[in-house]
Amino acid sequence: MTLPQQEIDPASSPNKAIGAQLRRFRKARGLTQIELGKQTNYSDSLISLIETGARPAPLNLLRRSDKVLDTCEALELLYWSTKGSTLIGGFLAYIEHERKATAFKIYELNVVPGLLQTRAYASALINAAAQRNEIPQDKVGERLNVRMARQAMLYREPAPSIHIVLEENCLRPIGGPVVMAEQLRRLESVASLPHVMLQIAPSSLGEDLPTTWPFTLLTSPNGVWMAYLETIQRGYVEREDQDNIRFLARTYDWLQAQALSCADSLTLIRTRLKEFHAMFPITAAKPNSWMKSSYSNGGGQCIEVAPGISGILPVRDSKDPDGPQLAFDMDAWRSFVAGIKSGEFGSI
Repeated sequence: MTLPQQEIDPASSPNKAIGAQLRRFRKARGLTQIELGKQTNYSDSLISLIETGARPAPLNLLRRSDKVLDTCEALELLYWSTKGSTLIGGFLAYIEHERKATAFKIYELNVVPGLLQTRAYASALINAAAQRNEIPQDKVGERLNVRMARQAMLYREPAPSIHIVLEENCLRPIGGPVVMAEQLRRLESVASLPHVMLQIAPSSLGEDLPTTWPFTLLTSPNGVWMAYLETIQRGYVEREDQDNIRFLARTYDWLQAQALSCADSLTLIRTRLKEFHAMFPITAAKPNSWMKSSYSNGGGQCIEVAPGISGILPVRDSKDPDGPQLAFDMDAWRSFVAGIKSGEFGSI
């Protein structure tokens, strides 16, 4: 005899919210609890307990389920969201709309939006907020994990249409030159996605920039536009006031027209990237991380490299370790090595 399946109220507890979502995704993929258990290497009895909210879900199970069920990390995001007591008021409601939206128009003034942040860049911002006592120190990791989990939305299928306008001040250094260089490479990467348009609004617009607050426009699955805005203390989703939403849409159209083209914006990002590369201090490499390059010759003309720094390779003269240092990005270094191997630079 098959017992009727227990109804779950997702609003009654975080465990039940996660369990209900896991059940929905599993059923949508046509898997039984036994089949999901085999593919995630967990018991079907544990999955049953999780789906009813009787047991909290291990994060690792949710991560494996995300992969098996192809949810674009929605379960992990829900996990961190249920722990997001440090998120500003109203943001959890926005995350739910963000996960389902089919199109975005994002405007940011001072920092790279969370959807595009590297972990190091986000960590620098969140830790600074903790130092200012804006969030408890023991909640830093939770907020960081929520931010990183949201980024799966960029790669889901079907992909949402994403248009981003960043005020040029978003390219200012955060976290130091190494962190910022990695962040700029991340912007390069995201800008290459076919469903993403990234533009920079130049600071030269000055007082003509139409707003002093960032905002996001996004659509529901049925195509209705809504807006998300934040004050210092809270955020809120605007759905009812369509006049205000239309006003923000006109503002965004103006921004889009006045901003640099996508190609010119990418050129500016790459120019800033070169500037940050030139700023890398010798202290960016740990003293004991330097090693002699295998592409030095045996006649005393030796160079040393310091691998291990994300995206760059510091290079120095082994005879003058306290002297000037070059910082190659990894693509340039690989090209250099390939040129040596092919004899492009002659006999060294």
